[in-house]
Amino acid sequence: MIYHIVIGDMAAAPLAEAMTTTPELEGEIVVIRDLLNLGPIQKTEDGQKFSDLRSAFWQQVVVSDKSPIQVDDTERLLQVSAAMAANEDIKAWVWIAPWPADICTLLWTTKYLGKYPGRFFVVNIAGLPFLDENGKVFYPKNISELRPKEIVKAKRLARQVSYAEIETDGEEWRKLVNENGAIRTLEGAKRIASRPAEHYDTLLFGFCTQQFQKASKVVNQAMAKHNIPTGDLYLGWRLREMAATDRLRIQGDTTKGLKDFDVKIPSGELDFVTEGVQPVEGNG
Repeated sequence: MIYHIVIGDMAAAPLAEAMTTTPELEGEIVVIRDLLNLGPIQKTEDGQKFSDLRSAFWQQVVVSDKSPIQVDDTERLLQVSAAMAANEDIKAWVWIAPWPADICTLLWTTKYLGKYPGRFFVVNIAGLPFLDENGKVFYPKNISELRPKEIVKAKRLARQVSYAEIETDGEEWRKLVNENGAIRTLEGAKRIASRPAEHYDTLLFGFCTQQFQKASKVVNQAMAKHNIPTGDLYLGWRLREMAATDRLRIQGDTTKGLKDFDVKIPSGELDFVTEGVQPVEGNG
């Protein structure tokens, strides 16, 4: 029995299909839906649950009239840990790509699954070539980009996380918790850096003009050009935050989707890029 831990529903899809044809992959997929490269990770009060901390963050980011956001990844990971404690035949594989959310998730899961050395595995596709649907070689940045046939090949990458890695990764996660940055960027391999919430604001501002345009257009252009690894909801929140400090002007309904409100640069704010927030280097 294998618990396959992946980040996001899109990553789960090709793995689920590959499992139907490959007995060696038989097991259960555990989807981590939180993006741990974003938002606070340090509890602010005694007795606070990590899930409550994360739920509050995403509720702030995703302004909506829908039902409250509940992040339950911790509880499901604890269930995996309990199952492994009860049955020594159970293993856990964490599937990761060179993406900050993936690396942060691996560091975080070490806290729960590192207590089972020899049964805690990682499948890391970073820097490795795979074939796309046209048979061309490419280097994926997300597990979701792999076709099921390539997932079957990737299973050969599964390796036990060593004692040394468990200790090092655990220390790295504790360091990140103490720093409690608003954003965590991938600087190469498994090196994560803590950044302020404004880290990507300059890039967003670069696609704003002094004419109103859809927030979705600004966000999509910034993500496409700079490969920003946050998702559109977070960047939409940053637009609203910039408007709250008068860096931008907003019209429309900000409680709905990004297509429901427009943004523009106020007169006299074109010096924003060189004032206070520095341009971002790299794509982490």
